[in-house]
Amino acid sequence: METPKNCIPVIEIEGLKNAFGDQVVHENLDLTVCHGEIVGVVGGSGAGKSVLMRSIIGLQTPVDGSIKVLGENMIDRDEAEAHNVRRRWGILFQNGALFSTLTVAENVQVPLREYFPYIKGALLDEIAAYKIIMAGLPASAATKYPSELSGGMRKRASLARALALDPELLFLDEPTAGLDPIGAAAFDEQLKSLQRKLGFTVFLITHDLDTLHAICDRVAVLADKKVIAVGTIEELLALDHPWIQEYFNGPRGRAVHKGHDVLHGGAAS
Repeated sequence: METPKNCIPVIEIEGLKNAFGDQVVHENLDLTVCHGEIVGVVGGSGAGKSVLMRSIIGLQTPVDGSIKVLGENMIDRDEAEAHNVRRRWGILFQNGALFSTLTVAENVQVPLREYFPYIKGALLDEIAAYKIIMAGLPASAATKYPSELSGGMRKRASLARALALDPELLFLDEPTAGLDPIGAAAFDEQLKSLQRKLGFTVFLITHDLDTLHAICDRVAVLADKKVIAVGTIEELLALDHPWIQEYFNGPRGRAVHKGHDVLHGGAAS
């Protein structure tokens, strides 16, 4: 499937190879993510979804290939130059990865203190408070510690931290994992609303079929050590690859399709 017309590349990956000793995770992997879209990344266990994200953000050094983010080469980059690119993105790691000894506000302030050390005092608190509300949390959450939050609130606190630097690009690793269906749907709705208002690009790793249907413009499928297809769910359903068919047309996939068809029909009537 071809890259969409008028695509302004935000992430460009060509010929990527990742390996741990003799274990090859990725081989000749290509992927382009365009400005302003939400791309979901799916794949079976061990397909290397998180390894791919870690390669893009510089936590994993590939064996071969090229990675450009926001027009900048990210492999073998001078640390100071890489630092300037990293300040333009935000990351929500799997399970949130909040600092347990810091309050929500202090967690949100971590990237601000790192990249903008001249911001201090009341302004720092004001920015953190704004991001917390943006992520859908009440203002009172600012003084709470992660252990005092529900699972859904921790996810939103992590989102607030990811938004701290007004990113052009957002990386999300399983953001709705562990949430009940209502909480997951609310998170998806919040993310989509923010993306529409702020115009950032989203690289989203997920197993959640509802998320894929609800907010993703395109889905990239990782299998056979590479991206075997990228497209809308409708385009992917037209392919005969066994993993794609099992994933989207298996029992859970059919249930999601049916639910979305019912919702769509109800909205139209």
